[in-house]
Amino acid sequence: MGKITKQKRNKLISTKVSFSSQHEHPIFCIRYLDRKYYSLSVCTKEEKAAFADTLDRLSQLTCAEISNSSRHGLGYEKMAKKSIRATIPGHLNGDDIIFIAFRFYGKAPMVGYRKDAIFHILWIDRDFTLYQHS
Repeated sequence: MGKITKQKRNKLISTKVSFSSQHEHPIFCIRYLDRKYYSLSVCTKEEKAAFADTLDRLSQLTCAEISNSSRHGLGYEKMAKKSIRATIPGHLNGDDIIFIAFRFYGKAPMVGYRKDAIFHILWIDRDFTLYQHS
């Protein structure tokens, strides 16, 4: 459970609560999105709408619920770093990175990685060229 600490009068009360990120709702971040080849700017209006709709639907689920969903539904598939054909961002220098692909427009995936409850979207693979699709 969490830990709540109270300080002296006129001080802020800090609350520290630790939960497994599996029980949290995902937070989506596009800070590291590829702005050249796999970005929203190359998407059609319909793809952009589907992207926003998918993020909205996924944000209503917990990470555990998403993990238990079908990979072609609201779930995802995992892939190794070596399967990505694009340049990997410099801040991801370890070989232990596991990329995750969520479907957003038909079978077109958005691909990134998860750190705790934050899903960092790196690529929007609308033309299926980022990795070998099965």
